[in-house]
Amino acid sequence: MGTLAAVLAGKKIRTQEGIYRAEVEGDIEKVGDILKITQIRVTYYLKVATEKVAEAKEAFSSYLVSCPAAQSVIGCIAILDKLEIEKTS
Repeated sequence: MGTLAAVLAGKKIRTQEGIYRAEVEGDIEKVGDILKITQIRVTYYLKVATEKVAEAKEAFSSYLVSCPAAQSVIGCIAILDKLEIEKTS
């Protein structure tokens, strides 16, 4: 959440409580004889002014390459992320 929030802040999009949140789920599967986290799903929810929607989508499309947590596990755990936008006036 922090990396995306930083990228959004750079575009003057606010991310305080009540405007921005995330829900995270994951799958743990038995691989051979070992339990492994195999997939993480993150849904971000953002309330944003209509005129900032394109910038929010742009931020979302580029944040993952700068996210230390994601970059630490990419390649061994599938990360599926999506952004749900609620337009405000």
